[in-house]
Amino acid sequence: MKKLSFLLAVMVFACTSVFAQITKDQTVAEWTRAKAYTKAYLDAMPADGYGFKATPEVRSFAGQMLHLADANYFFISTATGKPSPLGKDVSVEKTIAQTKEATTKAVLDSYDFAIASIQAMTDAQFKEEVAMGKMKSTRGLLLAKAFEHQTHHRGQTTIYIRLKGATPPNEMLF
Repeated sequence: MKKLSFLLAVMVFACTSVFAQITKDQTVAEWTRAKAYTKAYLDAMPADGYGFKATPEVRSFAGQMLHLADANYFFISTATGKPSPLGKDVSVEKTIAQTKEATTKAVLDSYDFAIASIQAMTDAQFKEEVAMGKMKSTRGLLLAKAFEHQTHHRGQTTIYIRLKGATPPNEMLF
């Protein structure tokens, strides 16, 4: 058990160290790549698939993408301190028509907000502590969590695209 605890501590330290070394320019480049990758997903889904749900219990394709956008606004505004242009407690998932055109615009706008907000930060701000509810984190780590969240939901939509008979984009790691 002591070995497992030690290994876990080393892994947490290693991940924290990696996130602490990521610069603003690298983060902006990754969010720019993620925007292009997400746009490729939005383009791959046929217009008649935006309301499609893989099962009745889950969000539609548009719902997944709009949820991703809402979270981009929430995480980025929390991490950077820049207020969301949507205003307080406004949700694109609940207010935007789930059409290809409206969803694509809303999602890409959320990436533009993320990229511009991160560009306005300094590298030193990445190390500052910020609170998200009861949780405290560095701004840089919170940006990494935001990135993980959008990656997760974009990845979920792969099956939606395949179930509609379309081909999702190839992975864009670089």
